[in-house]
Amino acid sequence: MPLESIPGTRETGSSAKRSSTTKTSKGPRVIRRHRSHTEDSRGLTSAAFAWYKEDMEGDNILPAQFRDRLYELFSQIEKEFEQLYTSNLALQDKIELLTEKLGVDVGANVDRIPLLESQDSTDGTKNKKNQLSQKIKTTYKQSTSKLVSSFRTPNPVYSVVRQFRGHRDGVWEVSVSRSQGRQVIATASADHRSRIFCIETGGCLLQYVGHKGSVNSVRFHPSQDLVLTASGDGTAHIWRAQLSQMPHTDAMKSHSSGEEEIDSSEREDTADDVTDHSHESCVVRNPHLELLQHSEVVTAADWVCQGSQVVTASWDRMAVLADAETGEQISVLSGHDQELTDVHAHPNHRLLLTSSKDTTFRLWDFRGPAMLVNVFQGHTQQVTSAVFASSDKVVSGSDDRTVKVWDMRNMRSPIAAIRTDSEVNRLSVSQTQNIIAIPHDNRNIRLFDINGVRIGRLPRNNRQGHARMVCAVAWADTNSICNLFSCGFDRQVLGWIVNTQSKE
Repeated sequence: MPLESIPGTRETGSSAKRSSTTKTSKGPRVIRRHRSHTEDSRGLTSAAFAWYKEDMEGDNILPAQFRDRLYELFSQIEKEFEQLYTSNLALQDKIELLTEKLGVDVGANVDRIPLLESQDSTDGTKNKKNQLSQKIKTTYKQSTSKLVSSFRTPNPVYSVVRQFRGHRDGVWEVSVSRSQGRQVIATASADHRSRIFCIETGGCLLQYVGHKGSVNSVRFHPSQDLVLTASGDGTAHIWRAQLSQMPHTDAMKSHSSGEEEIDSSEREDTADDVTDHSHESCVVRNPHLELLQHSEVVTAADWVCQGSQVVTASWDRMAVLADAETGEQISVLSGHDQELTDVHAHPNHRLLLTSSKDTTFRLWDFRGPAMLVNVFQGHTQQVTSAVFASSDKVVSGSDDRTVKVWDMRNMRSPIAAIRTDSEVNRLSVSQTQNIIAIPHDNRNIRLFDINGVRIGRLPRNNRQGHARMVCAVAWADTNSICNLFSCGFDRQVLGWIVNTQSKE
């Protein structure tokens, strides 16, 4: 995610040095490094190359130059398969787009035409020849239709049912309250504000205006009326959101978009004309607690240990663990070679995930007397996010256009790898359905299951979807109105209903 373009943030290069006055964590720690099978100069993975080389050199009498040539040929074959796979993905997207426009099912079942009976006929009349020719043409068209439809998997049913408006700049993150009884979401925007919206009405309940820079992330406290935000001004704020005391007024409903549909060209026009409704919603100006542990942009922050602690991630290449009541620094998590892009805490265990521009993400384990650090090197470009998928799985997304699923019990290599056609931003995993929602730079949102099997793509046409880069998504598994939310640089926050059980 191009945080460098955030208004109000301080730019820093990848070669920025750590502050000499930074405190380091005390106590022993163990660092484990894991690297997924990497490719050698010939394009073969290290495991495959070692096996093949051992097999070739064991009892083989081929000269060395012939073996090298054979390795090169295998490398070329692998590249051809990768190109073919990418072309198939692009073709599949085009087919889906055409199908959406036509509104027809090209995969209708067609009975086979008995060509053999026509060929065995002894009647050579002109009429029968014409009939046979017509049958051949019809069969060809139907076979082509079935071939094209075979590229498509049955799509689930999904549509936009809410639009949440008010931000004047791109929206970096959307978060869903996990507390029972709360039907609200929070947003973080480059317009220096964080907003809380009512899911039922779509109206803005509260605005936080305490930051002096772009608000890069927002997370709800697990049980209290507290919100944690991270900003480009170098701080993280904990502020109170007295949602239980806020009355639901008709004014909020008047600003709800409900299920109305707007053309994408109209969105760009109306976005410039968004008026400030701060007089109709509560405004919080001062934080309950300000965290000042970082010297650079704070990209993300999350609650730890059921909300008793917080962790912040920054462009200064460090994550800091602090007390949520006093703000006192507990530990500094250092080791990344470049800026941090995101941080997530496990909801039930003392586990943290930090992702970085150095192409790695790290798992920090505080459950034992000594902190354990696991370094995962499965990506080739910056890791934009890494999240806990279940009790034993982690999902990571990267600018290398891949999403990888890892087993925490054996993380030497991913158990599933998803290749896409665009950079991946802050993804989300449904805890009840085990579905990965992937936001892309190319305005798409794709859905995959935890095994890497493609489920579908959310609609993106003149009436639905985002008009610019999709920055983040968030699942709301228990909500009956919207169970998936997305935000983007088109200033939009959308609420989706996703039904993966229904087929076309």
